[in-house]
Amino acid sequence: MDPKAYDQKVSALFKQLLKAADAVDPDQLEADGTGEMVTFTAAGGQKVIVNTQRAVWQVWVAAGSQGIHFSWDEQAQSWRDDKGKGYELYAFVQQAVREASGAELQLRP
Repeated sequence: MDPKAYDQKVSALFKQLLKAADAVDPDQLEADGTGEMVTFTAAGGQKVIVNTQRAVWQVWVAAGSQGIHFSWDEQAQSWRDDKGKGYELYAFVQQAVREASGAELQLRP
């Protein structure tokens, strides 16, 4: 993947994450974004962090006690975990946010 394609995919991802969070009650979940990171914070203080890993063209998600790296899978046209465990990024973030806050993010890969 080249830098321009990576930046476009990450930008689209972050926009969708922030838009989905806007539809959730801010007393339940808040989201803050920069060009490099989106941080979801639940009312109880739990965090889900989605961060760029530009050196290796990946996206990293930290949630609870897990940190998962996702690489773009051209064939599947989606972000997939780099260890082959079958995680898809949008589904993983939805589950992590649900576990942290009870909120349901409406995300589509």
